Amino acid sequence: MKNKKILKSIGPGFLLAGAAIGVSHLVQATRAGADYGFILIWVLILACISKYPFLEFGPRYAAATGQHLISGYKRLGKFPYWIYIFITIGSMFIIQAAVTIVTAGLAERLFNFGWSPFIWSLTILGASIALLLIGKYPGLDKSMKVIVSLLTLATLFAVIMAFGAGTLETAVNTPAPSLWTTASLGFIIAFMGWMPIPLDASVWHSIWTREKAIQSNQKLSVLGAFADFNVGYLAAAFIGLLFFLLGVLVMFGSGSSFSGNSVEFSSQLVELYGKTLGAWSKPLISIAAFITMLSTVITVTDAFPRVISELKDPEKNSPKDRKQKWKIYTWTIFLIPVFSLSILFFLSGSFTLLVDFAAGLSFLSAPFLAWFNYKLVTGNQMPKKHRPGRNYKIFSLICFLFLVLFNLGYLYYTLF
Repeated sequence: MKNKKILKSIGPGFLLAGAAIGVSHLVQATRAGADYGFILIWVLILACISKYPFLEFGPRYAAATGQHLISGYKRLGKFPYWIYIFITIGSMFIIQAAVTIVTAGLAERLFNFGWSPFIWSLTILGASIALLLIGKYPGLDKSMKVIVSLLTLATLFAVIMAFGAGTLETAVNTPAPSLWTTASLGFIIAFMGWMPIPLDASVWHSIWTREKAIQSNQKLSVLGAFADFNVGYLAAAFIGLLFFLLGVLVMFGSGSSFSGNSVEFSSQLVELYGKTLGAWSKPLISIAAFITMLSTVITVTDAFPRVISELKDPEKNSPKDRKQKWKIYTWTIFLIPVFSLSILFFLSGSFTLLVDFAAGLSFLSAPFLAWFNYKLVTGNQMPKKHRPGRNYKIFSLICFLFLVLFNLGYLYYTLF
């Protein structure tokens, strides 16, 4: 009976994985492996470990209190609440634009319709909005379970084939570039900023966790929310490692430099795999890469309108309040993509700049959100039996220290 209840809680974790497995994996993790070889694997692991507790606190708080993190931030005071609003508004258009333009490039590479990145972006966003407005949360929940499962299998198969192609010896013996250059430090910081996902996703996860409980008409279980989070987070971390390994095995030492244009980047990516693994691999890599990015576009297109709809009265959840929030959601699900498409129209040739800018902003905000989440789950708002234990609190504070130190490094790099 207990296991059945936990299984019924599974869902929001797949949405987290769908949101996570995107630009950070396909672009950043692949670039990390392609440009630096195995030497940057510690950055990937450290990023995943240091963000773990603060992302886990989102569904934990929602399950224990019945409220999402925005409500918690508001109770903490004006500073946490307005900082979160600033982070969201400052990043949402860039993030939406960045994930959409990469998906557009992959769509053109896969289907070869001859469409421009802007037309593909319009089409992809239109299809995502239709899915979310017609299928609503249950449609999103079911589609992400299928997408993440297919993606894991496709990427794992590609890695196994890459190991079998005999490139491992070349990757191991190729000298890695220095990590102590301005370009290398800048890339490492940007890589950590979005790997496996920015910390503001803890808010999205807390909203999805509460929505899952409402839709399934069942009481939230902290144990179920914890299991659901681990399924999603470990999937996101594992697939990040797979894309990193693909970058090392297929591209490291190839001497290729990657384009700043999304369509050209996608073509280079697929062509390199085809060259190493054989022509048969091109459709597989194209499909895996496209599914990777499509999952992110769909979840991000849902997440930001949900956040905006909850900002004014986060603690209210009566049928009348939910109806009002749905109206705000339906307005913003169109408005945010319109602004994002405007960004794409003017900056479509420089998508890597968009990615690095959004990653940098995510990086700077991480210690703030980490501390707010820690305060919420260890404070009086949280039922005592659901607060983290002593060892977990120590682990969380060590992770927080890592985030602060890397933030100081980012500021030093940017200013000096």
